[in-house]
Amino acid sequence: MINTILALIVSMSSPLQKEFEPLFNGVDLSGWVNMNGAESTWRAEYGMIRCTGRPVCLLRTEEAYENFILELEWRHESPTGNAGLFVWSDALPALGTPFARAIEVQVMLGAETPNYTSEGDIFSIWGAVMTPDRPHPGGWARCLPSEARTKGAGEWNHYRIECMDGKIKLAVNGKVVSGGYDCNPRRGYICLEAEGSSIDFRNIIIKRLPVEASPWAESANEATGFRPLFNGLNLDGWKPPAANESNWMVRGGKLFHNGKGGDLWSDESFEDFDLVVDWKWTEDHQGEMERPVIMPDGNIKLDEEGEQVTTSVMERDSGIFLRGSSKSQVNLWCWSVGSGEVWGYRTDQSMPPEIRAALTPGVNADNPIGEWNRYFIRMRGDRLTVVLNGKTVIDNAQMPGVPSSGPIAFQSHGNEVEFRNVLIRPVTE
Repeated sequence: MINTILALIVSMSSPLQKEFEPLFNGVDLSGWVNMNGAESTWRAEYGMIRCTGRPVCLLRTEEAYENFILELEWRHESPTGNAGLFVWSDALPALGTPFARAIEVQVMLGAETPNYTSEGDIFSIWGAVMTPDRPHPGGWARCLPSEARTKGAGEWNHYRIECMDGKIKLAVNGKVVSGGYDCNPRRGYICLEAEGSSIDFRNIIIKRLPVEASPWAESANEATGFRPLFNGLNLDGWKPPAANESNWMVRGGKLFHNGKGGDLWSDESFEDFDLVVDWKWTEDHQGEMERPVIMPDGNIKLDEEGEQVTTSVMERDSGIFLRGSSKSQVNLWCWSVGSGEVWGYRTDQSMPPEIRAALTPGVNADNPIGEWNRYFIRMRGDRLTVVLNGKTVIDNAQMPGVPSSGPIAFQSHGNEVEFRNVLIRPVTE
């Protein structure tokens, strides 16, 4: 009852015009998606969307938008608060980061420098592009505001953002101060950003503007339906290995494993699903080792005398177990064949040759050591597809006898590895 009254108060007090519609109902987070944070990060309370700031993550709209006017109010509790508003965002975070490819409208207090401010900067991030209305002193793709109009900690600020045909304008507390043009993408989601400090948002309304035969209609990253499997704060939802719990830890929003033993299993089990996992090797390794060269058919390459052909690698090894089985393991490693192979099937000589070949990577798509990699893993029945860094390395390969359901695990195999953006989309067809 109280929430209903609050929603009515919000709707009556908001500067809603006839053609505007609410993006936030004042009661709950219907219409919004937790892209990659914890359940505790975002909450609807007293007619506001309230954010703890931790972990660094995004809350996005369910719907993608192209041309629109967005209005909202925000306030920081801290005089050095930091957050953001993203427009034309992808549906998934960018590789190895909690942020998404988008145009960002800064929501910050307490930072006035020659290169960035707290007065409503606009800039492109993580692969997006934009030309600022005024050249930046450092040549950045960032528009610095024409004047300071932001109110301080504890006070409400009003933003009006107009996005039209790849152009963006921001009015802070009633006056346009920054903008840009030639934006790409120019269709996508609207996101609220958590970036370390608590912040409140309210009176979030949107007016859709005309779109005529837009070539951008399909340009948004439509990878919807995913939810976080790792929340960036703690190991809720996971079973650390008994007596080795400390070998898995959360630091800086990332899941870190020190390589000292014990696999990490999800509490939940899954049947058919799509899984996104970003992963990265540290400088840690198990030493230089001679490892066999694996042929496209899954067999080890032999020389003229029947001896194994080897190559020298700095040994690193881990994996992702699917449906509760260590046999259905998507490998992470540094062997010459590349990551993505399914060791338990490729090395099983009882399997037909075509099965073993199909579960051998078709291409080495790993990024260099120290850089982030992204897996897209799809399970449908006993069929597996693995896309690594945008390249399909396993294509609809059959895994005979794979369990129909089970948890997901990260393997401990002797050296350090980091994970982030662990997102899952269960599929029921």
